[in-house]
Amino acid sequence: MEDKGLSYENVRNEINKLKRSKSSQLSLVWSRFKKNKLALVGFIIVSIVIFIAIFAPVLTPYDPFVTDPFNRLKPPSWEHWIGTDAMGRDVLTRLFYGARIALIIGVLIILFEGVIGIALGIISGFFGRIVDAIIMRVVDVLRSFPVIILAMAIAGIMGQGIYNVVIALGLVGWTTYARMVRSKILTIKNSDYVEAAYSIGESRFSVVLRYIMPNAIPTAIIMICIMMPTALIASATLSFLGVGVQPPTPSWGSMISAGRDYLIMAPWISTSAGIFIMITVLGFNFIGDGLRDALDPTAKRN
Repeated sequence: MEDKGLSYENVRNEINKLKRSKSSQLSLVWSRFKKNKLALVGFIIVSIVIFIAIFAPVLTPYDPFVTDPFNRLKPPSWEHWIGTDAMGRDVLTRLFYGARIALIIGVLIILFEGVIGIALGIISGFFGRIVDAIIMRVVDVLRSFPVIILAMAIAGIMGQGIYNVVIALGLVGWTTYARMVRSKILTIKNSDYVEAAYSIGESRFSVVLRYIMPNAIPTAIIMICIMMPTALIASATLSFLGVGVQPPTPSWGSMISAGRDYLIMAPWISTSAGIFIMITVLGFNFIGDGLRDALDPTAKRN
């Protein structure tokens, strides 16, 4: 009995050591992230975009919905820094409010597809066999179609609007999360500390909750940062094609669409929205790359 108790205590101590090492690993990850200049640039860019989105009513005196026929298609000036659109609305104001719409849609898409994909990835990787086969076949079928085409079809059936865009893109975007998380789970579930947890009588549910899910979180965080630009571009594309956010709601995609008829006489309408999308996407990409390199330095060397 003593040997059994000693063995149990040793296993428990080893697991506790692994838990304590996680805190030091987090500080190491943050240290690596801070040393990545592009990651810091991305962090600054995204912080500015978030600031603009939150404080848009304070940063500009204009209403993004109020039209002014007497000031339509005005070039950039001190009164309107990026000019006005075909309806006489201040372009900069609509860009600021468009940042709010873009981030809200992006976050909702990430949450929706992330919850589905991460949950199914954990289930697929942990249980394996027939469950894994079914989920992965569904993933293969969905990934065989172009994302935008499939999202357009779903959005066309459901109708226009912000929430329908979120649902349409979420239903086709979860597959990437599922594959990545499944791959991580397959590695984790065969690790020593998971085997040790089973040896001291931990249940399957406890193992998933206490040991597997916490170790899959870094992969999920990286996926969120990497998929955010995809969500922004996809939602802007749907708005540009007329099946996403509809005018007069300020949306970067719909602004590009509205300005394409005035590319010669008023290029600032479309180009400014395109630049905002590009800068925001770059910011999230830099953060995603920085987190990936901080969490897995070998990936950067490879």
